[in-house]
Amino acid sequence: MKAVGIVGYKKSGKTTLTALLAETLERRGKRVAIAKFTHHGLDKDGTDTGSFAAPGRTVIGLGPEESAIFWGEKRYLTDLLPLVQADILLVEGGKDLTWLPRILCLKSAADADDLDRGLALATYGDVAAPYLKSYRQDTIEKLAALVEERAFMLPGLDCGACNEGECVAVAKSIVRGEGTARDCRSVNTDTISITVNGSPVGLNPFVERIIHASISGMLGELKGYAPGEVVITLKN
Repeated sequence: MKAVGIVGYKKSGKTTLTALLAETLERRGKRVAIAKFTHHGLDKDGTDTGSFAAPGRTVIGLGPEESAIFWGEKRYLTDLLPLVQADILLVEGGKDLTWLPRILCLKSAADADDLDRGLALATYGDVAAPYLKSYRQDTIEKLAALVEERAFMLPGLDCGACNEGECVAVAKSIVRGEGTARDCRSVNTDTISITVNGSPVGLNPFVERIIHASISGMLGELKGYAPGEVVITLKN
């Protein structure tokens, strides 16, 4: 799954762009998921789901055409991504997320100084930054094509396996066109790789060594085992 952030200050057009980009990508045959950061409570007023909700309590809503989970505690986006099945994830808000690229919605050109952080692919709307590609509603197809080509998502582990220390360094390199997502060593290791429903799972070096040693040790006790490439498929 690829991802891109839609970043800007309040009333800068983030929600409008997110909806428009989602519709455009879906017309292009992509499965789209949306994650929205909000400073307000999630809207459940007047529903049975809302009446059940309480701090510390998990509530699951199941309808004929949709499902939802409300946790009664703070969760982080990376904790929830394993539940998402999509080709492209659009993240509205989340200015502090540094493991995916972003599109800027600016109210003034000066806003780019704070919002870019070396992760911006482009701007959208009437206000542009002189050093970034600019798109508007009449060029939304071109912006969708850019997202398909340039969006990416790193695990956000800041594990140091790539010798960069933090994922943001790898992300900036990818945005500059100097690197690729394969530079992330937590999902491109030499000894083990794990995917769940087709999406790679990031492993920090310590966890990688533990899993590799544990599986190798157990397989070594089986008849017919020989060192080499091992493929194990688990279906839950």
